[in-house]
Amino acid sequence: MDGEKHLPKEFNYRMHHLLDHLQDKIENLKQTMVEKDCCILNDFEEVNKLFKSIHHNAATFYLQLYLEPYTKHLEILTVCAQALSEKRHGALIAIKRKDAIDTLVHSGVPLHAKLSASLLEAIFYPGNPLHDGGVLIEEDTIISAGNIFPSAVHFKGKEKVGTRHRAAIGLSEISDALVMVVSEETGRISFALSGALYPIQPGGISL
Repeated sequence: MDGEKHLPKEFNYRMHHLLDHLQDKIENLKQTMVEKDCCILNDFEEVNKLFKSIHHNAATFYLQLYLEPYTKHLEILTVCAQALSEKRHGALIAIKRKDAIDTLVHSGVPLHAKLSASLLEAIFYPGNPLHDGGVLIEEDTIISAGNIFPSAVHFKGKEKVGTRHRAAIGLSEISDALVMVVSEETGRISFALSGALYPIQPGGISL
């Protein structure tokens, strides 16, 4: 995947530091189990919070790495994804990068509207005729909505994925687009890139 071979030293250092801290916490927890006969649920909660913090840092970094050269409105996308996640409104959003993707999607309704979180939320509001399809974004413009994306062909992930996730993966298999997807069932936010799916914890992105 682009960007992975040349990750900034600052990011690598921060991740190593956080992971070392997490490892220390886990070792302390294991020692507590040996030495004390007490409930350790609070200790598990601390470890869980630290792990989510690390996930948050990584998710934010990678989204910035992959999208900042192609849109100046990454914050709008993350705010929208967060709001949709909290409401459990499913969403499928493709952000064009270098490759032309308009010929790879079908049956969309042209919009050519200025990108905004409120418009994206309205498109994916349950009952809206366009909410089941995918949105295509180029720079600061919502090009179209209600698109049908090609379904995944080569995906071999361990988890079973739904229609939206397969569509996100499918488009990323045949283009360099980054495709964000929000699960209607769980509210979980993920993104697909280069045929792979990368989950983000709910509440795990902010810029």
